[in-house]
Amino acid sequence: MRTTRKAARQRIHQRIRKKISGTAERPRLAVHFSGKHVYVQAIDDTAGRTLAAASTREPSFRSQKAAANRAAAEQIGKIIAERLLKKKLDHVVFDRGGFLYHGKAKALADAARAGGLKV
Repeated sequence: MRTTRKAARQRIHQRIRKKISGTAERPRLAVHFSGKHVYVQAIDDTAGRTLAAASTREPSFRSQKAAANRAAAEQIGKIIAERLLKKKLDHVVFDRGGFLYHGKAKALADAARAGGLKV
């Protein structure tokens, strides 16, 4: 039976999630890329709540054409870094969500680092 690309990514993500977990002091920075949008959340897994989130679906991105590319990932990385630093959180655990650490995922992580987070 042939596995789809989505099923393979979900299997890899399950394997990653066994190893990493977010806490209140060091939340998990979970990323997701759909065909049109980039989503990122800082999650406290012990309490089961989202501490901060950013995506290209926000009103500030409505003027731009929707695209899940490197430029959008860099902008989202800077925004999530600002929001977490406002909450006095500067350490995060990066959860690439089963995506390769290359291209968009790497651009988002690098932008978050440039914004002041320790990833």
